[in-house]
Amino acid sequence: MHDLFVIGGGINGCGIARDAAGRGYSVALAEMDDFASGTSSGATKLIHGGLRYLEHYEFRLVRESLMEREVLWAMAPHIIWPMRFVLPYQKGGIRPAWLIRLGLFLYDHLGGRKLLPPTSVLDMRKDPAGKPLKANFTKAFEYSDGWVDDARMVVLNARDAADHGARIMPRTKVVGARTDNGSWTIETVDVVSGRRETHQARMLVNAAGPWVDQVIRNAFGQNDAHHVRLVQGSHIVVRKKFEGPRAYFFQNPDNRIIFAIPYEDDFTLIGTTDRDYDADPRDVRISDEETTYLCNAASEYFREPVTPADIVWTYSAVRPLFDDGASKAQEATRDYVLKIEEGQGAPLLNVFGGKLTTYRRLAEHALEKIGEAIGAKGPNWTSQSRLPGGDFPAKGYEGEVAKLQQRYAFLPERQARHLVRRYGTRSATILGGAARMEDLGRQFGSDLYEAEVRYLMEQEWAMSAQDVLWRRTKEGLRLTAEQARDLEEYMAAQPASLAV
Repeated sequence: MHDLFVIGGGINGCGIARDAAGRGYSVALAEMDDFASGTSSGATKLIHGGLRYLEHYEFRLVRESLMEREVLWAMAPHIIWPMRFVLPYQKGGIRPAWLIRLGLFLYDHLGGRKLLPPTSVLDMRKDPAGKPLKANFTKAFEYSDGWVDDARMVVLNARDAADHGARIMPRTKVVGARTDNGSWTIETVDVVSGRRETHQARMLVNAAGPWVDQVIRNAFGQNDAHHVRLVQGSHIVVRKKFEGPRAYFFQNPDNRIIFAIPYEDDFTLIGTTDRDYDADPRDVRISDEETTYLCNAASEYFREPVTPADIVWTYSAVRPLFDDGASKAQEATRDYVLKIEEGQGAPLLNVFGGKLTTYRRLAEHALEKIGEAIGAKGPNWTSQSRLPGGDFPAKGYEGEVAKLQQRYAFLPERQARHLVRRYGTRSATILGGAARMEDLGRQFGSDLYEAEVRYLMEQEWAMSAQDVLWRRTKEGLRLTAEQARDLEEYMAAQPASLAV
């Protein structure tokens, strides 16, 4: 019998499973699809305090988020790094300068910032950040936040949970859950093989994200469950619109904001939208209306307009925000709510809301409730931990690239940088004893070689080309349709599941 059974392989479910397994709990986790195949890979990919949340007086959430930025950066410096954001200001704009200054002052001082540089004011007529923008933007504020490879953060939490003894089961759907003599009996089905299995657990954690209410209704028979507000966020990726490592924060006349962010070396990511969503989260797609909105909003700032013809990729996701009754989707709280239910006959923890930046703290708070319900095990530990591959200093990325190139002199610099960004110190595990490029096996396109694909199948549960190209990496931006089909055929010919 397990201590915990977690439903959901997004950032919250994997974060809770990792924290619990590291404390000595016996943990199982089931995800009906691939890890981060829902909300957790559809974000704007920021580790941020949430500057705009200050307008909605969410000071607790902002403070916790600000404090987490440097904690998470230290945990995973390969997939998380600091980024400067340029907020252009125009007199008579949506928000007055004094309000922006006040917000940024709070942003600088609420969260115990130590490594990230403070806010500054830019003269856009002289600063390179002004070059891609229209001439009327002569002043800007610049502040610090962080960037994260969101899908990799999820799978690394799953990997570390497994390394601490958790049983991790992707593509495994929970089809029933009932209590029996003070514990849970959970029925699952492997959606690939059709194999059914029964599990026993002392406590159940429902971290199914957009499907949390659906799990409550279907698995537990509570037909009146309605706790989440589904909000669609969509993004577009276009060819690079500007040089340099800085991102932009744009304010729109409808009080919404969008970001324009350097993405995967050769592209610019623009998003997000906020609109209520009432269909199946699996079917979420960017709408023509959202595409037009993002293009028009970015074109209000950039000298060179953004058009639908510039788009190379889009992605959408549904955020499961806790339904606090806010009138507008963009005003709904981004905070999380954890609810224990004892009425089932055994403890059940339902997880509502949350965001990438606060996932570790959410997990700690969840473990407090779990400890109260079934007995505590072990102290808080994740704030000083490292995610797999992240065992180097927060500012040590360049040094890791240099070390990898010194050890594997045949590696092109671009590929070395990509490997360290994805795998950190575990890059050497992928490369092994290779002495030349041919030793990495078949090249599927761009920088993707057989050695990396096999690692992803063996260590990170990748089973399809989609898993590799859009979640474990973003090589889907560079491979042709034919190359993607070749990868799919190669992976299909491998054993059904190599991951442990």
